[in-house]
Order: sequence, then structure tokens, then C-alpha cells
Amino acid sequence: MKKQRQNKIIEIIERYEITTQDALKKRLGDEGIIVTQATLSRDINELDLRKELSSSGAYIYVRTQRSAVQCPPIFRDSVVNIDHALNTVVIKCHTGMAQAVCALLDKMDCLEIVGTIAGDDTIFALMRSESAACEFADLLKEMILLK
Repeated sequence: MKKQRQNKIIEIIERYEITTQDALKKRLGDEGIIVTQATLSRDINELDLRKELSSSGAYIYVRTQRSAVQCPPIFRDSVVNIDHALNTVVIKCHTGMAQAVCALLDKMDCLEIVGTIAGDDTIFALMRSESAACEFADLLKEMILLK
């Protein structure tokens, strides 16, 4: 339930200019998701949402990206190449390291990842859309300074 609610929050803030928690709570209600203010506040913190000035001049909720500083050394030391095709991100690792790197990806709890699968040296991350795959691949490259 929490994952579905948080996915819906991301969907709403990407579709509409949401300026307040009350507006977000109302949109969630319109989608059939009833939440308390406390739950919504926790979700906003967990999703790392921030307010930024929009082109219309209003402060709206947006998603923030993780910085390269948060990249675990095992990830940076194990990944050899990152690419994407359609809605799949392919991560090549040193032999025997894909499982460990995949576990780190799973712990990221990224809402755009549908699922991951790891072999010995390759990881496939199925994303919700082609644009999500492109953005995620770029983010991972920035994290390990491949870009």
C-alpha cells in the first residue's frame, strides 16, 4: 500500500503543479487514496521531495536526485559500464560482483524500478518507462563518474 501511494504521489507531482500538502492530499483523495497529514509528511520526506520555483512563479513539489557522494564504494569499484535500451537499464560489472551491486540497487528503493535481475557480471533493471531508464542510467553514470 505504501509503495503504491508513493508511486501515485510521484505521478501526481510530475503531472500537476502541486504547491501545498493539502493540494497533494486532495489529488490523492481524487485518486481514491485517503491519507492523514502525518502520513503524507512522512511520504514527502521519504521520497525526498523539495519545493522549487516553477516557470509560473509558484513553489511546487519536485523530486530531487541523489548526489554522487552517496555512492557506495563497492558500487563505484564494481561497475564497468551502464547502458539502456527501451525501458531496461543494463549494468555490466566485474566478474562475480553483479549480485552485490544489484542488492544495492534494490536497497535504493527507487520507485521507477519495477524489478532487477543479476547474473555473474550483468544486471538488468526493468524501469517503468523508457524515459525513466534513460534518466536512471544517467544518474548511475554520474554516481560512478562514467559520464
